[in-house]
Amino acid sequence: MQWTKVLGLGLGAAALLGLGIILGHFAIPKKANSPAPSDLDLELLETVMGQLDAHRIRENLRELSREPHLASSPRDEDLVQLLLQRWKDPESGLDSAEAFTYEVLLSFPSQEQPNVVDIAMTLPPPPTVGPTGDIIHSCHRTEENVTGEQGGPDVVQPYAAYAPSGTPQGLLVYANRGTEEDFKELQTQGIKLEGTIALTRYGGVGRGAKAVNAAKHGVAGVLVYTDPADINDGLSLPNETFPNSWYLPPSGVERGSYYKYFGDPLTPYLPAIPSSFRLDLANVSGFPPIPTQPIVCSLGCPAHNLNGTLAPATWQGALGCPYMLGPGFRPDGDFSADSQVNVSVYNRLELRNSSNVLGIIRGAVEPGEPLLCSGCHCYSPRAHLSLSSGSLPLFLWSDRYVLYGNHRDSWVHGAVDPSSGTAVLLELSRVLGTLLKKGTWRPRRSIVFASWGAEEFGLIGSTEFTEEFFNKLQERTVAYINVDIAVFANATLRVQGTPPVQSVVFSATKEIRSPGPGDLSIYDNWIRYFNRSSPVYGLVPSLGSLGAGSDYAPFIHFLGISSMDIAYTYDRSKTSARIYPTYHTAFDTFDYVDKFLDPGFSSHQAVARTAGSIILRLSDSFFLPLKVSDYSETLRSFLQAAQQDLGALLEQHSISLGPLVTAVEKFEAAAAALGQRISALQKGSPDPLQVRMLNDQLMLLERTFLNPRAFPEERYYSHVLWATRTGSVATFPGLSNACSRARDTASGSEAWAEVQRQLSIVVTALEGAAATLRPVADL
Repeated sequence: MQWTKVLGLGLGAAALLGLGIILGHFAIPKKANSPAPSDLDLELLETVMGQLDAHRIRENLRELSREPHLASSPRDEDLVQLLLQRWKDPESGLDSAEAFTYEVLLSFPSQEQPNVVDIAMTLPPPPTVGPTGDIIHSCHRTEENVTGEQGGPDVVQPYAAYAPSGTPQGLLVYANRGTEEDFKELQTQGIKLEGTIALTRYGGVGRGAKAVNAAKHGVAGVLVYTDPADINDGLSLPNETFPNSWYLPPSGVERGSYYKYFGDPLTPYLPAIPSSFRLDLANVSGFPPIPTQPIVCSLGCPAHNLNGTLAPATWQGALGCPYMLGPGFRPDGDFSADSQVNVSVYNRLELRNSSNVLGIIRGAVEPGEPLLCSGCHCYSPRAHLSLSSGSLPLFLWSDRYVLYGNHRDSWVHGAVDPSSGTAVLLELSRVLGTLLKKGTWRPRRSIVFASWGAEEFGLIGSTEFTEEFFNKLQERTVAYINVDIAVFANATLRVQGTPPVQSVVFSATKEIRSPGPGDLSIYDNWIRYFNRSSPVYGLVPSLGSLGAGSDYAPFIHFLGISSMDIAYTYDRSKTSARIYPTYHTAFDTFDYVDKFLDPGFSSHQAVARTAGSIILRLSDSFFLPLKVSDYSETLRSFLQAAQQDLGALLEQHSISLGPLVTAVEKFEAAAAALGQRISALQKGSPDPLQVRMLNDQLMLLERTFLNPRAFPEERYYSHVLWATRTGSVATFPGLSNACSRARDTASGSEAWAEVQRQLSIVVTALEGAAATLRPVADL
């Protein structure tokens, strides 16, 4: 009996040993062509920096901007295929590449009935439906064909995407930038706004907000123009503008989306795939409430002839005439005093297919292994899953990934926006793909390259992606890097981002030489243009904060992923331009970039090197190079602003900032302690599982600031530190906004209850963040 026990134990031990060997064989990451890296390889980093080629970027841009590529157009689809071809190349491609298509609601001008803005001589009653009167002047509908590229059949006429159709007619008033304060000023001046047409200039508020503000005051239609004072440093003559300089020609018109939110309008919070519920058009919100149209205002503009009182000094522009308020035209001008402006908008809404293109380099240690399709076991589950069965598409990769994205669609040729970014994206993926195919490198973590579709209509492609793969992205994404416009101009780097990415951006830019004469690093050149005084580091370059201007928005506001946006830009001491002058016009062409923005493409190369260095540091470093203690400066500055500017007011309503002070202190202590633990581990030979736990704390910190119920009126905005701030105090946005509303509300009690609620939301988020940073075993 004893020998049977011994034999049984022996066989059991042998079985366990065999099982352990089998498990170990499959659990240990396989070497992919070369040894898996244990940390950032500085020699490889230097190799990548040297191989990023400015000439190749230039040729990429030439091809990408050769034709207009409006979202969902045939040329847009051609570029989808170009990306797939590059990313599947056997010598320089990635591990895999695939297009993900969504059916989304887009807005286009009618080809049969062009949008027009006319001035009409008013006819006497009886009234008829639609505009009345003889047309005595028609505003320019298209831009002048200055270089032979502005007159092609694929150049979309200027329009306000998602503005409703209609033919309002009324007296013209000048409403400056169309802010709520601007319309209130017109009312203060005794101007009756009901039934008028408001002429507004770009800037001040978002495009769609101009129409929303106007409609509140009874305005019937809105015109929007680009003032030379805002974008051209006051210059507007043909010999002063493109193709003779970088300034916008007199006929330039800025296109754009006037939709309030981001993502597909019909499927908020759901991906725009066949199985998703879609809103009825009658229930869609966020579109401009009244017809709106962008116009040329430097050539025969009706603003030259307005009647009424002189506009305030801050409202004056550079059209070469005094700006009057209206309403209507002056008797001695080009038009009769009773002439009215007729705005005829014939935009239409269409369901169109728009694609994201994703290219993947799988990680060697924290890999992105494909998830097999349950049916045919292929590596492309979304393409083969039966949606009728109710199965949801699967995301193709697991574990940890670094995302790098840029949108692909443009309003016309889009050489700057967005093709400068796509040109960099293609060169960066080529260099890394070549190393991958040669077997000399594979990153520790997976890298996902993304080309987003339909960004110009409202960040649609990136938002649909985050909706479809919400859980996987939120659980497993280390960071998101956005390069939309790679080069606005060639003076200096500009980075926007959340505080934890500051350290990796600084580390990268200190090691890369700046374009131009001298031997400065990008970091040293950057600090000359944009800097701040840090109580911790002294004088450093300043990172801008992330709003909602590009595809980083759903990643930071909706998913809570540490994000950044990288570009080269202009010297703000030499120009007052609010953005590069040909933005969203038919003059944003390859020659414009080649001659004026970045001759030689050295700034494009600098952005490629900066982004490439950051990608490698995030994907290959043993310890994630995210420094969460840098959030302490932001929180401390927000707290001080609240104490100084709101403290006395809150005390009057028995609201104490004491819990907020305590919460900030808890976060500071937890962040400092985590930094000390990381430093201690870096000095030894840490257990990979310990590093994994710490990296998860670094990665997940940003998620702790999300509260999807904090701002119910703001779609997708759930990050309590970076939501839209409308209040004047530069503190936590929810608290600032609530205090601003409470001060303006006569009733008071409910408004101040909302202040208390917003304060509690921030305190809870900060305490949760501090808990996330403490050792995993601690609460």
